[in-house]
Amino acid sequence: MNKVQIINQGKNYTHASAGNISAFDGKSFFKDCTGATSCEISFGTLPQAAEVPFFHSHRKNEENYIILSGSGRFQVNDDVFDISEGSVVRVSTDCDRNLKCTSSEPMIYICIQAAEGSLGDHTMTDADITERQNLL
Repeated sequence: MNKVQIINQGKNYTHASAGNISAFDGKSFFKDCTGATSCEISFGTLPQAAEVPFFHSHRKNEENYIILSGSGRFQVNDDVFDISEGSVVRVSTDCDRNLKCTSSEPMIYICIQAAEGSLGDHTMTDADITERQNLL
């Protein structure tokens, strides 16, 4: 399992890393490390033919799985479908879910968990363009 490390922090941010994604192994959670209050983000990897060893559901949080590499199968209740690099799967509360790697390479994914129904505004309605000197 990769250890999440804090790279740097400021008053309004935390920069953390799980390391090299192509060499990532296991499951790492970021909420506690970054001090996040709106969601949990985790990186996960499944080697060839491996699956998450249990089904699970959430009472309050939906999950969004983003497949970064590899391919596999995803099950939500009794629905089963193929997933691959670039797939994004949102799973609502109160239903079972699981995934399995079917590719010869490991399947690496990000899972973002947040309170279902909590997104009031999104990027286009929540953002304000500001004037600041670009120091990049």
